[in-house]
Formats: sequence, C-alpha cells, structure tokens
Amino acid sequence: MHNQPRLLLHTCCATCGSWIPDELSMKYQVDLFYFNPNIHPEAEYYRRLGEIKKVSDILNLKVIEFPFDPQPWFQAVKGFEHEPEGGARCPICFEHRLRATADYAKAHGYDAFATTLTSGRQKKAEIINPIGEKLSQEYGIEFLCRDFKKHGGSDHSMFCSDDYGVVRQNYCGCVFSKKASLGQTLQNNSQSLPHVQ
Repeated sequence: MHNQPRLLLHTCCATCGSWIPDELSMKYQVDLFYFNPNIHPEAEYYRRLGEIKKVSDILNLKVIEFPFDPQPWFQAVKGFEHEPEGGARCPICFEHRLRATADYAKAHGYDAFATTLTSGRQKKAEIINPIGEKLSQEYGIEFLCRDFKKHGGSDHSMFCSDDYGVVRQNYCGCVFSKKASLGQTLQNNSQSLPHVQ
C-alpha cells in the first residue's frame, strides 16, 4: 500500500530477513537495504546478497545494494582486530552499518529505518537499539526499536528460511569472526588480512 509510511530495513542476511519484512509490511512500505561491508570474503558478500534477492523476489520487495567495498569498514574497526566476537569491535561495526542506513533513509525520503540484526541469537538488542536511537536523533528520522529475536523470532527465522530454501551461514560475516569460527588465531593468519593504510 503506497499510502503507508516508508521504512528502510537494513538487512544483514536472508535468514534474518526471511520473515521480518513480511511482518513490518502490515504497517510500512518496506525496502531492503544491503549495506554490510563487514562481510568477507567477496564471494561470501555476493552469496548472501543473492540469498536476500531470493527472499525479496518471493516477498516482492525492493533491494538497495552496494558493491563490495570493505576498506572503509576495516578503517573503522582498526585497532579492534583482536577483540573477541561480541566484544568492543561489534558496536563499531553496528554503528558503521546503521549510520549508512540512516543517512540513506534520510536522503531518500523514508519515514523510518530499522535493522534485522536484533534477530540474531548472538546479537544483543540492548547494544544495537541504543545505536539506532542515537542515529535517529542525529538524522531526525524514526528508528524502529525492536528485539526481533523475542517471542520465538529466531526460530521463526529458521522456519521461514527453510521454507524459502535460503542457505544459512556459520559465522557473522567479518573476517575476524570467520577465523574464530574456524578455530584460528589472528596472529597465525595476519598475512591474509587486507592492508589498511
């Protein structure tokens, strides 16, 4: 319905985005925003984008996408490379992505923005939502403050992604979490990290 307020939904992956847009569409006209420069390597970035497009085709949603460009993200998290998953690097990553979402939403006339990040079992809404609220004040646009994992949201994501044939991932996306998931250390693999000036 075109008289609904427009919402830009930052979408981290198809698993998290498999049911949230459908729920939000009862109140909003939803567009998906794929800005995730943390995702590594490039093939994984485009694989996840392809899965999101699979869901968007099923739900008849628009996807706003960006080419693979991780260097600004690596610059943003510089100095936090050795932080564990869920440590001090993650809020910087969240803000980097949500800032781009708020900026795009404001510039393109959206009424609100939100993120699927809070549907992840390991992603803490009490960290993510205050970042969104801060950016809401800064940009003068509403942030939809939700914890999408509540009330069975994480399980619902799994059920819907199975129904849609979505391929899931086994790490959050960044090179550091991938190394952790493989039981590797940054010290032993520092040669493979992109160079940051």
